[in-house]
Formats: sequence, structure tokens, C-alpha cells
Amino acid sequence: MEAKEHKFHREEGFPWKHVLGLFLSLVLTAIAFWLALATHQPPALVISIIVILGVGQLLVQLYMFMHFTESDDRAWQVPAIYFGLFIVFCVVGGSIWIMTFKSIVA
Repeated sequence: MEAKEHKFHREEGFPWKHVLGLFLSLVLTAIAFWLALATHQPPALVISIIVILGVGQLLVQLYMFMHFTESDDRAWQVPAIYFGLFIVFCVVGGSIWIMTFKSIVA
């Protein structure tokens, strides 16, 4: 199969990288699902492990599907990652803040 060059990416045969990324994503999700439902560990431990699995899932998504390391022009990637982290902090931090306030009031 011949390689096709495009402006933003190359096609080189079967996308094994995408298949591996899908498999790793499914495995990480299955581990988190099993950990939350089938184990009788302390909640703090379960939450900590799920957060670690979530970070692993983030790295798999960035590397395998979003081609984070394959760009020719990487100048935009650092601000984009910082902006994404800011959005995540706002959503997660805001959600925790609201849930904490609700538990105090109710």
C-alpha cells in the first residue's frame, strides 16, 4: 500500500496506532469500571486509582488519536494544553465547590 501525503498527516497502511489506542482506552475504562463496581476498597483509594487511570487515558488520547507528537509546528501545542488544563480545573474545581456548598446547606 502506498503512503499518501496530506498537508497535516500521512497515511501509511493500516492504522495500527489507532487500534492500539482504542484497545488501551477500552482496557483503562474497563479497569476503572471494575474497580468502582466490583471491589470493596476504601473510597479514597478507588477515587485515587480512577484519577490515575484518567490521566493515563488522557495521555493515550493525546498520543494515539490527537497525534500530539506528530506536528511540524508545535508552537501552538503548549498554550492549547495550558488552556485545556485551565478548562478542566474550572469544570472539576467548580463542580467540587458546588457539591461541597450543597452538602453544607442541605
